[in-house]
Amino acid sequence: MKKIAIFWVGVMSISMALAQKTSITVAAFPAVDEIVKAALHDWQKKNPNVEVKVISREYADHHTAMTTTLATSTGLPDVMTIEYGYLGRFAQSGGLEDLDKVPYQMGQHASKLVSYAMAQGRTVNHGQVAIPTDIGPGAMFYRHDLLTKSRVKEADLTASWESFIQSGQKIKKESGAYLVAHARDVKDIVIRTGIPAGHGVYFDDQGKSVIDTSPRFKRAFEVAQQIRAQGLDAKINTWSNEWGESLKRGTVSVQMMGAWLGGHLQNWLAPNTNGLWRSTVLPERVATSWGGTFYSIPKKAVNKELAWDLIQHLTLNSKQQQMAFEKFNAFPALIDAQNGEFFNQPVAFLGGQKARTEWRNTASQIKPTMVFKNDSLAEEIVNAELDLVLTKNKPIDQALKDAHRLVQRRASR
Repeated sequence: MKKIAIFWVGVMSISMALAQKTSITVAAFPAVDEIVKAALHDWQKKNPNVEVKVISREYADHHTAMTTTLATSTGLPDVMTIEYGYLGRFAQSGGLEDLDKVPYQMGQHASKLVSYAMAQGRTVNHGQVAIPTDIGPGAMFYRHDLLTKSRVKEADLTASWESFIQSGQKIKKESGAYLVAHARDVKDIVIRTGIPAGHGVYFDDQGKSVIDTSPRFKRAFEVAQQIRAQGLDAKINTWSNEWGESLKRGTVSVQMMGAWLGGHLQNWLAPNTNGLWRSTVLPERVATSWGGTFYSIPKKAVNKELAWDLIQHLTLNSKQQQMAFEKFNAFPALIDAQNGEFFNQPVAFLGGQKARTEWRNTASQIKPTMVFKNDSLAEEIVNAELDLVLTKNKPIDQALKDAHRLVQRRASR
């Protein structure tokens, strides 16, 4: 009888333990899903009775699913991953928790994270709705072998946009390679130059379009037009198969993007080009960001307390942030995590260059800009007008006026 009693006590203990086990979900996209999974080993030591389900979808599919989920309040994850390009739309939806409020009180930790990224996750009406985990300080990756062949120096690329274009002419003449994949890539950098505090890329602090009034748009269109007119862009879109091949074959000499591109080039885009690439600052030393990842908690999530604890582990733990950078090229948003020895190590893929210190310096200079729910709409319209300038010779002033008018009309719906 005593053995039977002990047996039933054991069964009851196991049943109670199982009953107390909690499950939370994290919705993510590659390679954030792998970062979360790698972080769970340490986090679950403190939370042994919590099962974490990571629901992974491809980048576009993930954000489409999260848009539907927020709109219908069905199938909500406890932790939602958001990429910068979708942040404005999601942040203004009203469906995300204000993490400045009790019990979260993110404000006490705000100074620990890169200020411009924190500003991107904050809205006037809804507070701090997203916490940055990785950032994308802008960088210019270039083929060192093509520049050497063309007798072009790194300083020639960075001194000014005029010098950048002149360098492209030399590279094209001496090596046959294009300067950039698409003239649109240059426009994307120039329009992010000199944005006033409190403004966004396309809208002012009142949410009004600045496309036809800000000189940065006119200059961006002019520089892009010059590049196209001189045959310096390959006319291929980023992330297309043709783009990937151009990076592998060296038919494009420069790619401006976030610092994370270095890892992509090494690991899957162009692993056969080891040692041929270098990284430097953008032309005219423009300090801007390119992408970044954020975590949020839906207002109607079930396990908010555990979700917040996991988000803090992912964003405020220096060891975790450094691991994400070393293994997954996720440049840390946590300032303390930017001081590790890893930053001073040479990058073999970049010819032994100590590129990470330059990326860190750029990150420290980026000014905060606001995000708006219609940013992606404005980007689409501006790109369409630029295409008309590049392919149909539409006057730039008219293109910008038309873009402004269409953005204002569609944004006011």
